[in-house]
Amino acid sequence: MEEEKQNRSENSDAVFQDGAVTTQTRGKHTIHCLTVIGQIEGHYILPAQNKTTKYEHVIPQLVAIEQDPDIEGLIMILNTVGGDVEAGLAIAELVATMKTPVVSLVLGGGHSIGVPLACSAAYSFIAPSATMTIHPVRMSGLVLGVPQTLSYFDKMQERIVRFVTDNSAVSPDRFRQLMMNTGELVMDVGTVLDGEKAVREGLIDELGGLSQAVEKLFSMIEERAPKPRKEGEKA
Repeated sequence: MEEEKQNRSENSDAVFQDGAVTTQTRGKHTIHCLTVIGQIEGHYILPAQNKTTKYEHVIPQLVAIEQDPDIEGLIMILNTVGGDVEAGLAIAELVATMKTPVVSLVLGGGHSIGVPLACSAAYSFIAPSATMTIHPVRMSGLVLGVPQTLSYFDKMQERIVRFVTDNSAVSPDRFRQLMMNTGELVMDVGTVLDGEKAVREGLIDELGGLSQAVEKLFSMIEERAPKPRKEGEKA
């Protein structure tokens, strides 16, 4: 009883500090839940009133999850307005290279860098009411109007395109077309896809919610688990 209270207290602290929690062994499998919400904070600290996901918190969590034998799977829940491209892409690259089974679920919005993050999981879901906003890379603050700046933007954009198309079923040409659409967003270029359209375009694997995402993660864990040895079989 005392141990259960301690575990509950530790989970509450983890949710408060990092927006993450590891389920206890009462469930079918031990899985870790990571939330990516608000704006992804990168190299610069955002104002205190902003809801943020700090990449210096997320990256060590991912390393710990990957090497912890007790954690069998990861569910990543996204409702993000984008943020630092480098930081978001760094998180996405780590998720994409994990051996631990990972399922993502987009709720609310997957804006900008949230698109690669959603695609980085081994299997992705999106709620019917959720949206994914695809637009070109932007930069705030002082920008030097020189050819090198445009070249930097182009290279950064290609990194995003390559990652998304390598980790989803959308083609590079179609993704660029969605990114450069001028007829949908007011005073901007890009495309907003609802859940059904995101699946139809091949960005997301399946339409669904929490129960479907957890069920899929459990099946991936069970497929990955080593088969029990037969009697007399050598290791």
